Amino acid sequence: MKNITFILAVCCLMMTACAQKPQQINNSTDQQSDNMKKTLIVYFSATGTTKAAAQRLAQEFNADLYEITPEQPYSAADLDWRDKSSRSTLEMQDKSSRPAIKGKCENIADYDTVWIGFPVWWYTAPTIVNTFIEAHDLSGKVLNVFATSGGSPVEPCAADLKKAYPQYNWGESRLMNR
Repeated sequence: MKNITFILAVCCLMMTACAQKPQQINNSTDQQSDNMKKTLIVYFSATGTTKAAAQRLAQEFNADLYEITPEQPYSAADLDWRDKSSRSTLEMQDKSSRPAIKGKCENIADYDTVWIGFPVWWYTAPTIVNTFIEAHDLSGKVLNVFATSGGSPVEPCAADLKKAYPQYNWGESRLMNR
């Protein structure tokens, strides 16, 4: 009787151990696919404020950074929003404006999640952000928005981008001041 009880106990232990192995394999596979997901922080920064926010976000998500660099850099005079003839004012008045950018993010296909950041100009994203979006295939990615601002919220900016590019999967938005 002791032998039969012992054999049954060993069999139960073996069956329990075997039943747990597939679960462990599945967990390992899930961890591998999570590790393969990559995040990219794309940002346009005219004065360095948004760049600092992008660096904080990249650290938070262990993400790569890509700067949207204008072909013609913005001067202080270009950024004077009180001047009705400044470059930034003229660009923002013309919603079809697409300021030229240097290069493309050649490895954009490697990323599953892309955060797009910018300073809020005239209550929305600068038109140079549209230049970036239109120059890249962002299909199949989760697109998140972050912004820096002296007083405007980020939600209207995100809503404008979602309306302009409804074909993309838009996620969360963050205002990242300080």
